[in-house]
Amino acid sequence: MKGPEEKRDTVEKEFMAFPDIAADAINALLYQGRTLADAGNLWPGPTETIYQGRERLRDQYEDLSKYDLTEGRVRVMYLIANQTGTDGRMLLRKAGYTGGIYREQYEGKIQDTFPVIELVLYWGRSRWRSSRDIRRLFARRRLPQEMWKYIDEVKLHVYEMRHLPEETRQLFQSDMRIVVDYLAEGEGYRSERKITHKAALIKMIRVLSGERDTDDVEEWLTKQGIGEEDEISVCELFDQYERKGRKEGLIEGKKAGIATGIKCGEARRLVTDIENVMRFFHVTLENACEGLGTTVGRYEEAKKLL
Repeated sequence: MKGPEEKRDTVEKEFMAFPDIAADAINALLYQGRTLADAGNLWPGPTETIYQGRERLRDQYEDLSKYDLTEGRVRVMYLIANQTGTDGRMLLRKAGYTGGIYREQYEGKIQDTFPVIELVLYWGRSRWRSSRDIRRLFARRRLPQEMWKYIDEVKLHVYEMRHLPEETRQLFQSDMRIVVDYLAEGEGYRSERKITHKAALIKMIRVLSGERDTDDVEEWLTKQGIGEEDEISVCELFDQYERKGRKEGLIEGKKAGIATGIKCGEARRLVTDIENVMRFFHVTLENACEGLGTTVGRYEEAKKLL
């Protein structure tokens, strides 16, 4: 059984594995929105390389790799690492990953030679303070200036996904735009953007919000009558709840205005819909009620009937 960390890692990998999302992240973060990576040209690459350990050969795994093919040849290989915690030795890991790919090219295991680009998507809440270049990593070593001239430059391209400036977030065109805007704006986030990868998106938002279990997402979508092929926006997911919660209508109460006259079945449906919105989208009770076109008072009245 997978633990919480492993489940989160799996969700992040599955989300980034979609070619349109991978290409979008590469273009927005590396190339300032220029379409230098095309989703149609990105093909899955190996995520495992071998290195010599102290006593035996050992495996090392990257989260995601993509070949960028042009006219049948690899133009460049992208390595994408998802990182939740800061890591002061991440530069050394990068050297191992990229070095492993170059080693395989040198040994002829890959019948071509091409450059390797790695980017790190950092999903943690605190800012990344760890070293991003080799000179900073070894800054405490008092080396003569003549030595530094011969130490190869190794840089870590880290992108703090919770702290991207708005101008960078606006460059995203895929479902990644929904993710980074949600992380930046929090519970007040609203969007008319269409969702492409519905299950993967919901899982991604949930694990980044601290949820440990995402196994029920597909079942929830099925119950709501939402298919992966359906065209639906973030706000329309709220509307889906509203249509179900008000299918039979809310009956107005007596003129004294004390009760709302909701039947038990309708009350259960209303409470369930509101609490589902709060759970899946991590919004407050007030925001959930607003999204479903009802009030906190009606929710509380319905709750009393259950």
